[in-house]
Amino acid sequence: MADEEEDEAPAVELGEGASVEGAPLARVASRLTWPQEKSSILEKEGDAAIRTPDGPQTLEDVLAEVDETYFDTRQVFVDDVLDVVGRGPVATE
Repeated sequence: MADEEEDEAPAVELGEGASVEGAPLARVASRLTWPQEKSSILEKEGDAAIRTPDGPQTLEDVLAEVDETYFDTRQVFVDDVLDVVGRGPVATE
Protein backbone atom coordinates (compact mmCIF):
# COMPACT_ATOMS: atom_id res chain seq x y z
CA MET A 1 0.00 0.00 0.00
CA ALA A 2 3.01 2.31 0.19
CA ASP A 3 2.93 2.66 -3.58
CA GLU A 4 -0.50 4.30 -3.39
CA GLU A 5 0.80 6.93 -0.97
CA GLU A 6 3.74 7.74 -3.24
CA ASP A 7 1.47 8.21 -6.27
CA GLU A 8 -0.59 10.89 -4.48
CA ALA A 9 2.26 13.40 -4.26
CA PRO A 10 2.90 15.50 -7.38
CA ALA A 11 6.06 14.53 -9.23
CA VAL A 12 6.91 18.18 -9.92
CA GLU A 13 6.00 21.20 -7.87
CA LEU A 14 4.16 23.77 -9.96
CA GLY A 15 4.91 27.47 -9.73
CA GLU A 16 2.39 30.07 -8.65
CA GLY A 17 2.48 32.31 -11.73
CA ALA A 18 -0.18 32.69 -14.37
CA SER A 19 -0.58 29.74 -16.70
CA VAL A 20 0.84 30.02 -20.22
CA GLU A 21 -1.74 29.94 -22.99
CA GLY A 22 -1.39 27.51 -25.85
CA ALA A 23 0.17 24.09 -26.14
CA PRO A 24 3.88 23.41 -26.56
CA LEU A 25 4.75 22.80 -30.21
CA ALA A 26 6.31 19.46 -29.24
CA ARG A 27 2.98 18.28 -27.83
CA VAL A 28 1.08 19.17 -30.99
CA ALA A 29 3.77 17.55 -33.17
CA SER A 30 3.66 14.37 -31.07
CA ARG A 31 -0.05 13.91 -31.78
CA LEU A 32 0.70 13.50 -35.50
CA THR A 33 2.34 10.67 -37.42
CA TRP A 34 5.05 11.38 -39.98
CA PRO A 35 5.34 12.00 -42.89
CA GLN A 36 2.44 14.46 -43.11
CA GLU A 37 1.09 16.91 -45.68
CA LYS A 38 0.43 20.49 -44.62
CA SER A 39 -3.26 20.14 -45.56
CA SER A 40 -3.60 17.09 -43.29
CA ILE A 41 -1.94 18.91 -40.41
CA LEU A 42 -4.32 21.84 -40.87
CA GLU A 43 -7.29 19.50 -40.94
CA LYS A 44 -6.22 17.68 -37.77
CA GLU A 45 -4.54 20.40 -35.69
CA GLY A 46 -5.04 23.72 -37.52
CA ASP A 47 -7.10 25.25 -34.72
CA ALA A 48 -4.57 24.29 -32.03
CA ALA A 49 -3.01 27.28 -30.27
CA ILE A 50 0.73 26.87 -29.85
CA ARG A 51 3.03 28.77 -27.51
CA THR A 52 5.34 31.27 -29.17
CA PRO A 53 7.65 34.03 -27.92
CA ASP A 54 4.97 36.55 -29.00
CA GLY A 55 2.09 34.75 -27.30
CA PRO A 56 -0.23 31.98 -28.49
CA GLN A 57 -0.88 31.61 -32.22
CA THR A 58 -3.00 29.11 -34.09
CA LEU A 59 -1.09 26.52 -36.05
CA GLU A 60 -3.15 27.52 -39.09
CA ASP A 61 -1.81 31.10 -38.94
CA VAL A 62 1.77 29.91 -38.51
CA LEU A 63 1.62 27.34 -41.31
CA ALA A 64 0.25 30.01 -43.65
CA GLU A 65 3.75 31.49 -43.56
CA VAL A 66 5.52 28.16 -44.19
CA ASP A 67 6.34 27.40 -47.85
CA GLU A 68 6.63 23.63 -47.39
CA THR A 69 3.59 21.53 -48.28
CA TYR A 70 5.02 18.18 -47.11
CA PHE A 71 6.92 17.37 -43.93
CA ASP A 72 8.78 14.07 -44.12
CA THR A 73 9.78 14.09 -40.43
CA ARG A 74 8.59 15.63 -37.20
CA GLN A 75 11.87 17.54 -36.91
CA VAL A 76 11.41 19.21 -40.31
CA PHE A 77 7.93 20.33 -39.22
CA VAL A 78 9.16 21.67 -35.87
CA ASP A 79 12.10 23.48 -37.49
CA ASP A 80 9.86 25.10 -40.12
CA VAL A 81 7.38 26.28 -37.49
CA LEU A 82 10.16 27.61 -35.25
CA ASP A 83 11.63 29.48 -38.22
CA VAL A 84 8.34 31.39 -38.40
CA VAL A 85 7.53 31.95 -34.72
CA GLY A 86 11.07 32.28 -33.39
CA ARG A 87 13.15 30.24 -31.00
CA GLY A 88 13.13 32.55 -27.99
CA PRO A 89 11.57 31.94 -24.59
CA VAL A 90 7.80 31.87 -24.29
CA ALA A 91 6.33 34.91 -22.57
CA THR A 92 4.68 33.99 -19.27
CA GLU A 93 2.64 37.17 -18.75
